[in-house]
Amino acid sequence: MDTAHSLWQAPLIWRAAQLLARSLVGLLARLEVTGDVPAHLRRGPLVLAANHISPFDPVVMVAACQTRGVAPRIMATAGLFRAPVIGALMRRAGHIRVDRGTSAVHQALDVATTAVAAGSTILIYPEGRIGLDPGMWPERGKTGAARLALTCGAPVIPVAQWGAHEVLPYRAPKGMLRSVARAIWRRPVIRVHFGAPVELGEVSAAGPGAARRATDAIIDALTDTLAPLRPDEPDRPRHVDPGRPSDLGRVHRRRPG
Repeated sequence: MDTAHSLWQAPLIWRAAQLLARSLVGLLARLEVTGDVPAHLRRGPLVLAANHISPFDPVVMVAACQTRGVAPRIMATAGLFRAPVIGALMRRAGHIRVDRGTSAVHQALDVATTAVAAGSTILIYPEGRIGLDPGMWPERGKTGAARLALTCGAPVIPVAQWGAHEVLPYRAPKGMLRSVARAIWRRPVIRVHFGAPVELGEVSAAGPGAARRATDAIIDALTDTLAPLRPDEPDRPRHVDPGRPSDLGRVHRRRPG
């Protein structure tokens, strides 16, 4: 893919926001980032596929990416773009609005495809929501991330994170003040690991069921990348959020081996 003349450049305001995110995470928790993004992939084209366990995840991911010299464009829910201040920042920074549950949701994938083809790094949550697996393992994914990678031929790096659920509750802003105060006092450890690129070379974009097979491969890689971050919590998390529902309808059957 020749992007030498069209590489997307992160606006200064987005670089500044990344530094702010890193400071915010440092106030509320202890951030430990392991793994890396290969130097030749840092400026894209690249798809970062992350697990989603908390409303605090985006801040954590932005901070973690800053430590690795990556400034991704984020595929984010439309609600953030409607917020008075955050929405303006999201638009100025080049992030991609996802109108979930509407007929316009597919437009986000078209925009992301164009962005990746132009050399951007895209951060996407392949689960499509905060996961509701009872054990907080990655649940069965939506096919958007896989279709994006297969269409553009871009590499996919799984980015697993653990600990953000101890900072903000699932139903935030409900219960947020108490949870944040507890986090400032306890400063939980948040671990982020950039894994090895997912091997999708054997999946033909034109083949039947390609998007589902590629999606399963991405979720499998996320599961394997997450396992070392929670070695003493193999089944259920120690920190239990009473406001977090469970959904067995999208359980991903694989568990780390």
